[in-house]
Amino acid sequence: MPRPTPAAPEFQRNAFAPGILAAIACLAGIALVGHPYYLAVLFIIAILAVIVGWFAIQARQWWWAPVMLAIAILWNPFYPFGFSGMWWSVAHIVAAAAFLAAGATIRIPRTPTR
Repeated sequence: MPRPTPAAPEFQRNAFAPGILAAIACLAGIALVGHPYYLAVLFIIAILAVIVGWFAIQARQWWWAPVMLAIAILWNPFYPFGFSGMWWSVAHIVAAAAFLAAGATIRIPRTPTR
């Protein structure tokens, strides 16, 4: 007797993987502040903030768009701000938490494929 297949989830979380990757980059970036490789961290965080923001707009969860825009501006690699010290490290942790929260809550209805 064949086993019944479980129903497909009703929602999909497109921002989940970019949110996790961005949170990892934020936490790793704390150790690289002031290092030449920190420029790569700025690029990664800014690009992933734009991606997560775009998924938020697609999911019609507009409240995440300004948060991701602010992160993309603060971690802008083209005209970087000269932030450093304890407050910048705290900002990395807050941004990581924002990425994780956005990745967990941004969801769109799954469309059935045939």
